[in-house]
Amino acid sequence: MSISQAIDSCIAPAVEENIIPGAVAAVINRNGLVSLRCHGVRSETTQSPMTNDTVFQIASMTKPIAGAACMQAVERGLLKLDQPASEIIPWLGELRVLDGFNESGPILRAPNQPVTLRNLLTHTSGFTYEVWNSDMAAWKEHTGNPVTGSGKLASLRQPLSFDPGTRWEYGIGIDWAGQLLEAATGMSLAEWMRKEIFDPLGLVDTGYTCRPDMQDRQAAIHVLREDSWAALESNKQKRPTEFDSGGGGLFSTATDYAKFVQMLLRGGELAAQRVLSPETISLMSSNNMNDLRVAAVTSHDQKVSANFEFMPGIPKSWGLTFQINEDPVDRGRKEGSLSWAGLYNTHFWIDPKLGFGALLMTQTLPFMIPQVADLLEEFERAIYATMTS
Repeated sequence: MSISQAIDSCIAPAVEENIIPGAVAAVINRNGLVSLRCHGVRSETTQSPMTNDTVFQIASMTKPIAGAACMQAVERGLLKLDQPASEIIPWLGELRVLDGFNESGPILRAPNQPVTLRNLLTHTSGFTYEVWNSDMAAWKEHTGNPVTGSGKLASLRQPLSFDPGTRWEYGIGIDWAGQLLEAATGMSLAEWMRKEIFDPLGLVDTGYTCRPDMQDRQAAIHVLREDSWAALESNKQKRPTEFDSGGGGLFSTATDYAKFVQMLLRGGELAAQRVLSPETISLMSSNNMNDLRVAAVTSHDQKVSANFEFMPGIPKSWGLTFQINEDPVDRGRKEGSLSWAGLYNTHFWIDPKLGFGALLMTQTLPFMIPQVADLLEEFERAIYATMTS
């Protein structure tokens, strides 16, 4: 069976059985796309088909690109991984840790050590997301602080949920990493990404703004309602955000993201354009959290996200900025593979040992509901059965 047949055998039935409304799936190696397959529809409303150039909101798949941008600044001496972040943004020296609540409100104390760029890139800073942290949700509600995803800069000004470097918890750290990059370079994150990553790699359909020609190709976000998928109305009049989010916000296509994956597989170079050194790629691809490990995530808003853990039972560390499985996955990726995902169920992994990566791009909510999590696992096994046979 070919790779394309393996993808089709997995994704086509998933669309027919209404597990997902549509997807674009791809396998990439050092030389480029091995296979890119499209199934189902961009929108249940319009019934327009998924295509190679379908535009997705990639949400947290923005994070590895923002991490790459920050590491370019590290290479150039503009940022340092272990420097107190407050030396660049003084407000980060005024951080407090939220230690719960009493009758008069939040209990706040000073952290026992400063936040660093390495903490921010590994989700060990203490910054969390309120959808996956009930105390932070309660603090946001108590103070009226803007919610994450509001696009307001004030949404980033929240306390820590724990002392930096003491545990892993998913959060807004990479938004703050993006703010450090902007402060250190005098450029917006969008400008830096365009000049230093998108243009060199030829990512023509990736950016924080969805151009009119991209809107015409954009997949609708679908919400599961009583076992059927409903396309949400696209909101083209959305107000511009106050900042470029390192943690989310990019629009992209499977074809563009495949080039980013290819660059990582090639040690930081693509089409004679070097965007990162091989040494930096090696550092980004290795454990940067010492003995800490990634924990299962509990959702406090099941309409947005299910509880989730990728590769349960396998110890996982964090690179700059990827999840790394420390052991091989049964019938799947080798140890040392890099991965993450976006809120609307866009997923990727990169297997450096076998020299390829894969993408599974949908636009569905909630994140990681069991049927999508099962499909992701089935997709991985179908590819490895073919690649390693």
